[in-house]
Amino acid sequence: MLTQRQKDILQQIVRQYTATGQPVGSKSLATRLTQKVSSATVRNEMAILEKAGLITKEHSSSGRLPSKKGYRYYVDHLLNPDAVTDNDLLVIQHSLGMGFHKIDELISHSADILSQLTSYTAFTLKPEQKEVRLSGFRLVPLGNQKVIAILVTDSGDIESQSFTLPRTINTDSLEMVVRMINDQLTGQPLTDVIKRLKTDIPAKITAYLQSPDGFLDVFDNVLQSAVRERFFVGGRMNLLGYSERQDPNAMKALYSLLDQNDRLSHLIDADSPEEGISVKIGNEISSNKVMADYSLITATYDVSQYGQGIIAVLGPTRMPYSRTIGIIDAFRRELAKRLLNYYHRYYDE
Repeated sequence: MLTQRQKDILQQIVRQYTATGQPVGSKSLATRLTQKVSSATVRNEMAILEKAGLITKEHSSSGRLPSKKGYRYYVDHLLNPDAVTDNDLLVIQHSLGMGFHKIDELISHSADILSQLTSYTAFTLKPEQKEVRLSGFRLVPLGNQKVIAILVTDSGDIESQSFTLPRTINTDSLEMVVRMINDQLTGQPLTDVIKRLKTDIPAKITAYLQSPDGFLDVFDNVLQSAVRERFFVGGRMNLLGYSERQDPNAMKALYSLLDQNDRLSHLIDADSPEEGISVKIGNEISSNKVMADYSLITATYDVSQYGQGIIAVLGPTRMPYSRTIGIIDAFRRELAKRLLNYYHRYYDE
């Protein structure tokens, strides 16, 4: 159990170190504490904090800096999120107020804006709509057995992929299959459509195609892509600016992680807070050593009946947590408002 003075000292060490990147000395601390004490008293208190594993030093004569345990204590017990500045709020409102025609455009742009506001790498995930339904499916022939498969949902999302079909598939038969798919599956939740691809739909397709596997693969691929969680990443290059260890192999591994949606989803989505904001530090993010010097701040945003989305920021362990969390909190609230207006405008008419 820390005394109030020890808490004040730890809080000041975290704030000063995250602001300057320089170890904090006892003389500097003594001038910043609300309760006036001598440098010797501060050094004694720092020795207790160091013994508790909350602060550390680079060498014997240096000032102190927070340990991972110290950051954790600060975030859990001493942090007061800064109120977002008027300028930051204006940037958020103006950037999210631009005319977007697709939800994906707004969510993707949000990642870029959040990365600019924090100077870190940002992630955004659009609200998860569990009852998204199929509005239509079509194939557009390109010649030489190549087609574009286009799937449209009732949320306005369009998923398209190009494929090469087996030469055994007849074009006229294919058109009848597509017509049957739309007659049988339009209006059904995508989750139910996926189930029917494994039950009755293959047998129905065999009435038109001798071998339905080629078509089923096309339809399944575009359907799986439509239901897959999709994170948008903003500020990828920001990782280079604050990495304490410019190990090329480590940076390569980190960028590889950002390009793998499934792994990214596991890091961010698995333990996302049901409401509010969570902070993971170092190995709390992942057992992968590449994350040792990073912190991940994750927040959810609620868009009423349209679902819940996620935003996150990946930055150095030495980040200004109060300011960053204040920005994330304001950003998620404004993003939820904009999305709610978007849904009302386009889907509730």
